Amino acid sequence: MLPLQLQPESHVPLYVQLRDQLRALVHAGDLRPGDRIPASRELAHQLGVHRTTVANAYAELEAEGLIQGHVGRGTFIRGKGIGLKITPPAPPVLNGAAGIRWELLFADERGEEALARLTAAAPENSISFVMARPAEEYFPVEELQTCVNTVLRREATEVLNLGPSDGYPPLKEALLELLRQDGLAAKDENLLITDGCQQSLDLICKAFVRPGDSVILENPTYPGALAIFNGARTRCLSVPVRTQAEPGSALGLDVEALEATLAANRVKLMVLTPDFQNPTGTSMPLASRRKVLELATRHQVPIVEDHVYARLHAREERIPSLKQLDRGNLVLHIDSFAKVAFPGLRVGWMVAPAAAIERLRLVKQTTDLHTDQLAQATLAEFLRRGLFAKHLARMRKVYASRLVALDEALRKHMPEGVRWARPEGGMCFWLELPPGFDASELLIHVKERGVLFAPGRYFYVQAPQPNTLRLGFAGLNEKRIARGVHTLAEMLRIEMRKRQRGVRRAERSRVALV
Repeated sequence: MLPLQLQPESHVPLYVQLRDQLRALVHAGDLRPGDRIPASRELAHQLGVHRTTVANAYAELEAEGLIQGHVGRGTFIRGKGIGLKITPPAPPVLNGAAGIRWELLFADERGEEALARLTAAAPENSISFVMARPAEEYFPVEELQTCVNTVLRREATEVLNLGPSDGYPPLKEALLELLRQDGLAAKDENLLITDGCQQSLDLICKAFVRPGDSVILENPTYPGALAIFNGARTRCLSVPVRTQAEPGSALGLDVEALEATLAANRVKLMVLTPDFQNPTGTSMPLASRRKVLELATRHQVPIVEDHVYARLHAREERIPSLKQLDRGNLVLHIDSFAKVAFPGLRVGWMVAPAAAIERLRLVKQTTDLHTDQLAQATLAEFLRRGLFAKHLARMRKVYASRLVALDEALRKHMPEGVRWARPEGGMCFWLELPPGFDASELLIHVKERGVLFAPGRYFYVQAPQPNTLRLGFAGLNEKRIARGVHTLAEMLRIEMRKRQRGVRRAERSRVALV
């Protein structure tokens, strides 16, 4: 019998506890390649949990490659002869040892909850709401090829050589013009080109944060930010994001909670997404933005403003960014081309006071010298020709249509008790299932029907809400959105009926005992 001990009173879902304990047994060598583990029904009976709890844990371990099920034989720890390709023996290592247990040397568990694993394990032709990414079918490939060819004919030697750490000068010029159109009067010394927003966050963490420093993050938040600051051994403080309208309170960041957190802690910096926040899709009203800047000034805490979704607004009117409203040089503004198009080129930028940019430039220099020169030059040409503005206008219309389609499908199909707030742009919807439901367990059932989504637990800094989930809609056309929501709603209704039958059986048993 396996040494497993689940804690129902913990905020960590039972299947996550089970998954982590089984993984630990494999890493410790207590379970070895070829060992058979109990069937999901058998283990569920031993542990006194529902079978779907075990099935969920097994599904994630199988996606990781740690276990493999064989029809009629059972489920086994993967290894030589258990569904894996047999490779020739590795050459002997210099110290004569049989090999190194690399997993025991890992500094942390960062990335084990990567959302990409859900996509990697997706059935072929599935409808995936997992990622918040641009629509591939609209990538302006021909226009980009023209820009690449132009750059290579004009300056191949220069762009294929090493370049300045702060960025390719023509791209910086083009971006400064774009920023001026956005209402930001930045100068060359205020701009740093990066490998996208993920690297921007990493550079900021390396430049300004030490182990033990306190950093404020929204709750829920972007998992990439959480991974960076947790990996740096910072003290992550969470401030709630309101996802449902309440009397006297605006959607978005809970500014009163932010004020209390700043008053009670010595905070090094805060990371906020005022526009179409990932994962909730909420936006911060103008009054809240002004209050956040007033609090940052009072407590002298810099703000990292993630602006990556802000251009994808469904309405013409836009609320000024925190950087536009900033009068105290407190905001480090990060942005990227990745959500409009070109996520694979990995080009983004930061706007900040000159002293901060110089420090960040030195950190970037030790990290990767500079961002890819050919990618930078290509995007500079793309901007110079007016192709970026043209493509952005097109994608805003596409995503606005898909946003409406998702909202209409939810209204049409979702059972009573499911809540969401329709965003005014971006790429994400945030859903709250009725209390008591676990989105991760629901995912098991909808995945069998070819639909995937991102369970909310991936996004929380603290106090995860298991009944939440995120739907990324930008990469799906209207028909697939409607079909996916219909399937999701249908499975949710089935689970609700099962629960109602269980409640009725429990009531009959109670009456019989009386």
